[in-house]
Amino acid sequence: MEQTGPIELASPEAAEHESKHNGTFGDREMGAEYDIARIERVYRKLDRRIIPAFWVLYFICSAIRSNVGLSQTMNEAQGHDLAQELHLSPKQISTGLALFYVCYVIFDLPSNLVMTRLSPHVWMSRIVIAVGIIGACMAAIKAAWSLYLTRLLLGVVIAGMWPGMAYYLTLFYPPSRTGKRIGFYFTAAQVSASVVGLVSAGFQEMDGLGGLVGFQWMFLLYGLVGILVGISLLWWLPDRPLAPGETRNRAGWRKWIPQSPPALQGEDALIHYEDLTRVYRRHAWTLKDLWHVVIDWRVWPLMVMYFGVVGVGIGVQNYGTVIIQGINPNLSGVDLSLLFAPIWVMDLIAILLVTPLSDRFHHHRALFFSVPVLLQIAGLLITTYAGSQSNPWPRYGGLLIVGFGLGPTVPITMTWTNEIFQPRHGEVGVAAASALVSGLGNLGSILTTYALYTGWPADSVPGPAQYRKSNLVMIGILCLSILSAISMTVLLRVVGNGSRAKQISSGSSTMDGDGVIVDGAARRDLQERGLGRFWFHR
Repeated sequence: MEQTGPIELASPEAAEHESKHNGTFGDREMGAEYDIARIERVYRKLDRRIIPAFWVLYFICSAIRSNVGLSQTMNEAQGHDLAQELHLSPKQISTGLALFYVCYVIFDLPSNLVMTRLSPHVWMSRIVIAVGIIGACMAAIKAAWSLYLTRLLLGVVIAGMWPGMAYYLTLFYPPSRTGKRIGFYFTAAQVSASVVGLVSAGFQEMDGLGGLVGFQWMFLLYGLVGILVGISLLWWLPDRPLAPGETRNRAGWRKWIPQSPPALQGEDALIHYEDLTRVYRRHAWTLKDLWHVVIDWRVWPLMVMYFGVVGVGIGVQNYGTVIIQGINPNLSGVDLSLLFAPIWVMDLIAILLVTPLSDRFHHHRALFFSVPVLLQIAGLLITTYAGSQSNPWPRYGGLLIVGFGLGPTVPITMTWTNEIFQPRHGEVGVAAASALVSGLGNLGSILTTYALYTGWPADSVPGPAQYRKSNLVMIGILCLSILSAISMTVLLRVVGNGSRAKQISSGSSTMDGDGVIVDGAARRDLQERGLGRFWFHR
């Protein structure tokens, strides 16, 4: 029965006894009990407020970040693709693509740390508005230097977006609940890649309209939409949740910022606060706290995992049409755009299938990460060696397999980061670790955009072996990702994930804790679904 009256406080023994008999779950420290269905409705309300906003902002930012890859083959027959219009060499294009990730790596951590000190929804809005402005300015690029400048600036302003979204979720959800939600809004990148690929065919039909070529119209319109989305986030996204009875500080510069309506009110807000504070304790962090996160060895296997999968993902995103063109040089720009989209449809399907399962069997994040990575390796081998001169299309089938394998790997890596560092280091742990994993992991993006494919002249010579060495390098970094996931699992079982703050989630993928604060959401999920570990791991 749903609880509508005052919250009852029960002894730990009574709460545990009650939870076993009528499906309610209490907290051993706080003693409060709530009906499962009531708590689930609260989180569904949060989902309806947060996830659509995240999906839209990630869609538009992904489109602005990656549409430069499509511009390489748009209106190529008319001489209006990026290289011919700006008189760029393949190496200059690779340099422009890579410069974005240089700034992204440098500014990811500082951006996320600033977000912990300010209103998170304001910082996310700032990111999207700035991305839209720079994206629109890319319509005015006329030479290599302006491409370099806009890509550098885009990397600066977008830094902190992806790890910031992961951090933002932990303000509203226990770590065990974040995996499928990260997967849900991560689908925006896949839909964006598909839609941008399809819509670019339309932009190519606008070539010459108003004195702009097709890719300039694409840059301009996506940038303007990004600005509008960023402004709307000031009202759309809720600010961080407050304790019941606490009022938000509106002094100083904050009085000039639009006040976002709270995500929850009344009893919903109270239930959410009680449930979330089982695992979340906010306190002002210091440089010493930050240093403890930086020197935590658990960051580095996660970073290498991310390095491999994001490097391959960005490589396919930026050079997908180039790779397809290598399979069949006779394809038109519109054909390439249309063939590019299904790669990301496969990616989307994998996310929707795998990330909910990885949350249910949350003790096996490494397994749910490694199997898709093996699929990526298989797909790259097919793309490299399958087919023949008369029938090269099996190579395209390999790209579709790569797309399917890419889907769940990034969300799983970020979820595992949250699960490990939130209990160990609290808010600064999630903010700093997710930024380090995302920022340093994007060194893989620099490798694949600068050194591979058109950035590797000897490997881009047309013929049956075109891009073969680049594909093999990507296979190599994927093998490193699998080894890192295995190493992390082994080390966590040997060393453990003991919390500095003595706050360990019983539903995390690290260890089960007794006599400590319990992640009630994960425990409910575990008991309600009857899942958590595979039979061979019990």
